[in-house]
Amino acid sequence: MSFLRNSSTNRRITRYRVPEPPTCGRMRPATGGGPSQGGDGVGSTGTRSAAGAADTEDERRNVSDATGALLLGACAAWALITAAARGGRPEGVLLAVLAVTAGFASGRIFGALLPVAAPAAGAVTCLGLAVAAPHATAGSQSLAPLGHTGAVAALLTLSSGAACCGAWAARASAPRLALRVLAAGIAVVAAALGSTTGLVASTGVLLCSLAVGRTRRRAPALAALALVATVVTGATWAISANVLPGGLDTFLEGQLGRHRALLWHDALALARQEPALGAGPGRFGELSPTATQSLLPDGKPHSAPLQQASEQGLIGVALLAAVFCWLLYALWRTWRATPIALTAGAALTVLAVIASVGNALSFTTVTAGAGLLAGIATAHPLNGEGRPGRESEWGGPPQP
Repeated sequence: MSFLRNSSTNRRITRYRVPEPPTCGRMRPATGGGPSQGGDGVGSTGTRSAAGAADTEDERRNVSDATGALLLGACAAWALITAAARGGRPEGVLLAVLAVTAGFASGRIFGALLPVAAPAAGAVTCLGLAVAAPHATAGSQSLAPLGHTGAVAALLTLSSGAACCGAWAARASAPRLALRVLAAGIAVVAAALGSTTGLVASTGVLLCSLAVGRTRRRAPALAALALVATVVTGATWAISANVLPGGLDTFLEGQLGRHRALLWHDALALARQEPALGAGPGRFGELSPTATQSLLPDGKPHSAPLQQASEQGLIGVALLAAVFCWLLYALWRTWRATPIALTAGAALTVLAVIASVGNALSFTTVTAGAGLLAGIATAHPLNGEGRPGRESEWGGPPQP
């Protein structure tokens, strides 16, 4: 209530022109101003606490972005260091780092401007690249190089993940249904291409996306995804080191192929010879007896962790693992809704599994697509989706 001061009586006049009773010399208690007065009343408490939470999250997000930039820069720098020390060609690693960086930045921009259209366009693009990829025809998978089959499966995985993220970002039922139909259609395309891995991967991403619809706390789910990637990576090392029981080792080698297992043995042998710096980027094809005798040599061990270990040493493996953990951490801290974060995390984890037993990360389209999906899932939509004080369609702001 506003007041006027009567100069003759030194008594305040209320807005109804009635003098206020004197205070008899006692101090009037301070009244808290309302939101319009800029005070600390009840109306402003929630707003200020929400603003404080938003500032804190923005600071953590800036730290996450800076950490990612440092890690990607370290990957490029380490490739140059090992190439200078051991010889080799670091161009492949540098191109992969550049593709991830460009894809991530593009995903951040387009994900903020077009939260639904950007992942939809990414899904269609990845699907088109998978269909147009060399050897992506039914019946040719047995004759195609191992890397091409892994690249097709990886592109189908990223396409399914982008479609599911777009479906969760859509607020209207029509585009959400259309994008989920697109995700299901990607699995059908994978089956038509004869890509068993792509069929299993895209279907798994779709089922995971549907399962996390009511999940509120994303940290346990992301920890489980990290555990899955760790187990698969450990299994590849165990197969290459011949430490598994005889029956299990024979079964896994039969599923993966004897040629791939021999490549892994050669990669581990090179890593043991040069555990610190490795043999040098791009030199596996020169030093591996199995690769030199292959009918379709591509100079790759068809396992991203083992390739890092053989060509860039244990530090290279640590940097690769750190980049993956950083992506999961960025998904944990993102403002986007929890189903979007977990769907992107599931797709990236499946990609990590494919890369652990294949050559998918050697293709620029795959690394750029992975960065694009991560950027879209960690973008900051201009409509304020997920910010404190704004309820989402799942009953409030997503919980970490």
